[in-house]
Amino acid sequence: EIYRVTSEGRLQALEMGLQQLYQGTADADSLEVLRRETHSLKGDSRAVELEDIATIIQPIEDIIKEIQQQSLSFTPAVGDYLQQGFITIAQLVHSGTSGDPHGIDLDQVLEQVTITAVNLLAEASLVAPSDEIAVAPVHAAEEIAATETADLETASADYVSEETAGTETTGEETAGEDYTVPEETVAEQEDIASGQILDAELRDIYRTTSEERLQRLEASLLQLEQHPDDGQALSTLLREAHSLKGDARSAGVDDVETLAHALEDVLSSIQQQTLELDTTVSDRLYAGLDAIGIFVHEAVTGTPAQVDTEQLVQTLRATVPSDLAAETTTVVVPAPAIADEPLPAFDTRKATQTDTIRVQTRDLDALTTQTEKLAVTRIQISQTSVQAEQLLALWEEWKENKNTPQPAAAPSYEEQLENLILSLRSTVQANSSKLDLISDDLREQVRQLQLLPMATLFQPLRRMVRELAKAQSKTVNLILEGEETTAEKRLLEGIQDSLLHLVRNAIDHGVETSEERIAAGKPADATLRVKTYQTAVSLTIEISDDGRGLDTEKIKQTALKRRLHTAEELETMTVGQIQSLILAPGFSTRNFITEISGRGVGLDVVRSQVEKLKGAIQIESTLGAGCTFRLQLSTALSTANVVLAETEGMTFAIPIEFLETTLLLPPDQMAEQDTLVLGDQTIPVANLVDVLELSKSPIYDWVAQPSNYSGNARPCVVLKVGNDQAGFFVDRLLNHQEVVVKPMGSMLQRVRNVTGTTILGTGDVCMILNPSDLLRSLQQQPLIEPRTTPQISPRQKPTILLVEDSPPVQIQEKRLFEGAGYTVVTANNGLEGYNMLQTGGFDVVVSDVEMPQMDGFSLVGKIRQQREYDDLPIILVTTLDSDADRKRGADAGANAYIIKGRFNQEALLETLERLI
Repeated sequence: EIYRVTSEGRLQALEMGLQQLYQGTADADSLEVLRRETHSLKGDSRAVELEDIATIIQPIEDIIKEIQQQSLSFTPAVGDYLQQGFITIAQLVHSGTSGDPHGIDLDQVLEQVTITAVNLLAEASLVAPSDEIAVAPVHAAEEIAATETADLETASADYVSEETAGTETTGEETAGEDYTVPEETVAEQEDIASGQILDAELRDIYRTTSEERLQRLEASLLQLEQHPDDGQALSTLLREAHSLKGDARSAGVDDVETLAHALEDVLSSIQQQTLELDTTVSDRLYAGLDAIGIFVHEAVTGTPAQVDTEQLVQTLRATVPSDLAAETTTVVVPAPAIADEPLPAFDTRKATQTDTIRVQTRDLDALTTQTEKLAVTRIQISQTSVQAEQLLALWEEWKENKNTPQPAAAPSYEEQLENLILSLRSTVQANSSKLDLISDDLREQVRQLQLLPMATLFQPLRRMVRELAKAQSKTVNLILEGEETTAEKRLLEGIQDSLLHLVRNAIDHGVETSEERIAAGKPADATLRVKTYQTAVSLTIEISDDGRGLDTEKIKQTALKRRLHTAEELETMTVGQIQSLILAPGFSTRNFITEISGRGVGLDVVRSQVEKLKGAIQIESTLGAGCTFRLQLSTALSTANVVLAETEGMTFAIPIEFLETTLLLPPDQMAEQDTLVLGDQTIPVANLVDVLELSKSPIYDWVAQPSNYSGNARPCVVLKVGNDQAGFFVDRLLNHQEVVVKPMGSMLQRVRNVTGTTILGTGDVCMILNPSDLLRSLQQQPLIEPRTTPQISPRQKPTILLVEDSPPVQIQEKRLFEGAGYTVVTANNGLEGYNMLQTGGFDVVVSDVEMPQMDGFSLVGKIRQQREYDDLPIILVTTLDSDADRKRGADAGANAYIIKGRFNQEALLETLERLI
């Protein structure tokens, strides 16, 4: 009722102000009333959760502010736009307060309102470019404070409580009072055109809203690339670009405002069908989004952006058709030739690692209700102490008077004690039950608050797949399934890098080029599918491609070369075990290493990270048909559902998500057997105590108790990890319970067969077993751990021949290699390097490409002409960054191709370690 009355009053005031505009009698005060009432109506609507009204008001408010700042002239077209907007809002207000249907196509109305506003503002910019627009000098501090809140409120309202939002609706107060910028801060912001936003609260709001807008812009641009006729995606692009510009103007981030305005011009041309969205236009739009991301990062952290804004703006404006571009660039220096140089990409993954989670008010209300129940229960528990004192006093009285006869009518001390004890027990039991219920509800509600959709994790994948596929001249269709699935924020952040690496690995290693696919009888476009689904106890993420698949013979050869296993061990392994070898540290079948992937690192890190998240990684592959990586993660990071099992007097916890079944086997099925038939499958079995090698431990004799199973069936626990199963004999199965997981200490980061510990209700420490390790231990397959990687002996330092003609680069690289324990001999050009190589004693060659007398490509080719250097590792480190140059390096015989300025020191050292 309050909203209906205030909204009708605000709409009347807006109608009066519009009439003054038509009559030409509107002054600065009446324009301010128009702006304030529009803004307050938006705040009112959001406070009562009528978001559609608030969204429609936003572009109308922007138009009014442009009129107020004299950046836009009031014309009949502008008046009709405002009039129609007010009529639509009035209909929606009536529907929202009465329940009557409004009969309005909200999507269509929102699209029309946004596009019309963009076109009106674009027409205004032809006369007065945005960089010449100045804020009205009257009441500067109040204007900036109100404008900041107005433009930022669209995306930040979820962070404001209903009570705060509601203050916008009272009297003549402006919504700017929700967030007031101190006058000294405003003055400082007016003095700086770029750099960090000084006000902390504004900085946090601007960071959050800008990152969300950039995500939506990037996702919509990707959608529009794939579906050029998607009007909704184009409408979202226009709306978000316009809002991004308004946010930047409010926060004083001029570079973002300028770039967003240029993006608007390009998008408007696409909307008006005067410009086609081709690869060049898309690349320039992405470059603009990346630059905006960098400037946003500068605004919230103070880190210099190092981006040429003028060059990029001119590039974007040159994209617009000449008739529009000629008018929009009349006040700037003529644009130079467009180079389209790549910008440093803004890392969109930062957007998922946010410090905030949006919480619905009803969820906070539910938590408040639970805390109130907890307070009541606490008071009731405190009463038990009174009952305990009464019990103790009665006990003392009975001891003093037990030999004194009591009146026959009075209850005996025994009866009184019994009544008090029964009452105390009843109270304790009731309070205990209440605490259990409340704590369970609280834990579940808090867990629900921490859930985020998988779309948050998937968001960076679309852009990454596009860029990597383009860089490698491949066509990849990315299919994302299960984006609506939810998981804990910690889990998503913990698995994010692993997911990105697996996707990158699939494009670089697994997917073929279109020509290779056609030759193999496949569709020219590869398919990369990322799928997620949830069970009661785990979250599963599958990364599948229809590419080359894993070549087990190549994997065997690499394992032999790296001395991970002997030929005899490899012959006894299953296909799944051989495929799992790619998870070894430094393992790679790739012969040519680039900075994208193939440095021999990554998949072992993925395995380690998955295991830290109490999960397992499985691999399924068919040569020539594709490969699937399946990550099975526990949804509870701090707790675990386990089955407690006892063997030889020791208790162990087994994660229930890997428990396939339990069996009771009679002695005749246990004697002298190492396999068990389960259904139609034969699985290996063993005593758990033997697999854990506890019988060899000195502690075994201290804790073990002799077992006696004469004629009794014995429990067998069957575990399943991926497609592998195995059975483990134990003495007793105790129970199933939820336990709190305690991580291993720093000195026990990776203990075989153990994933963590817990403390049982008895106070005993219990080890939580690692099912993946147990299966490998049972199969007598050595764990793939870093310690199995051959280490370089410090007494035999490998010698590097460094061929580099630039003295500064040569000095830096020489220091890097010597600091890592290598011996370095330098040469100043290719010919000198080749002659020095003939002296012998070198373990690797690191060479530049562009050098006098003999370049790096020629040097590599000349070295490979001699058979004695067939196995000599050669690394090219250069500034040449084209696919053709990489191909020349590979064809010449180089083992790795690293780009100067892009590689990090760790990457180069890791490449060296792998190749030597």
